[in-house]
Amino acid sequence: MIYILHLETSTKVCSVALSCDGRQLAIKEDLSNEYSHAENLTSYIQDVLNQSKISLKELSAVSVASGPGSYTGLRIGVSTAKGLCYALEIPLIAVDSLISLATQAKEKHQDINLCALIDARRMEEFNGFYNSNLESLKPISADIIIKDSYKEFEPFVYFGDGANKLEEIWKDRNCTIDSSIYSSATGQIPLAYEKFNKKQFEDVAYFEPFYLKDFIGLKKNN
Repeated sequence: MIYILHLETSTKVCSVALSCDGRQLAIKEDLSNEYSHAENLTSYIQDVLNQSKISLKELSAVSVASGPGSYTGLRIGVSTAKGLCYALEIPLIAVDSLISLATQAKEKHQDINLCALIDARRMEEFNGFYNSNLESLKPISADIIIKDSYKEFEPFVYFGDGANKLEEIWKDRNCTIDSSIYSSATGQIPLAYEKFNKKQFEDVAYFEPFYLKDFIGLKKNN
């Protein structure tokens, strides 16, 4: 059996899940509006292991949100994941934060484009667009959002912690918000399991999160 521990720390949500052969066994999350990763991540890991009656030594791999997202959150998640993988001598799996969100959305929204959003402060958003088969429609980017942003992808459903602040300016657009979809370790499960079976692992010593905003200047999307 393949037991994978999943860590999601891209946003203010602190989320930890445990899966077996691609099926979720347990999950523990803090959905408050405050960053709690440093305080809660380690205890949440122990909680999901206890719920499932699984020991650390039984883990096959650890998956972690690779970004984009919160600089501090990503650092904490990746550092924790790397520490576990190094100590247990198991593989590290990186899962893109936006495709993880889109994977959850695909379960609810069929035959429509998917817009995954992670808040990058003010009117800035980390974003990814995907079709109903989760194929990317544009490169991931960090953009300042305006009223007419991304009209070429309509109709679409948008979601993630960056979605609510766009509801007013996009109210007359051919797009729909789904506020129930948030960054959760649940979204990593099918992606991480597939990567495990394909042996798509990261170098534990050298892997770094994909911050995006640090390396690519924000641009206005016209």
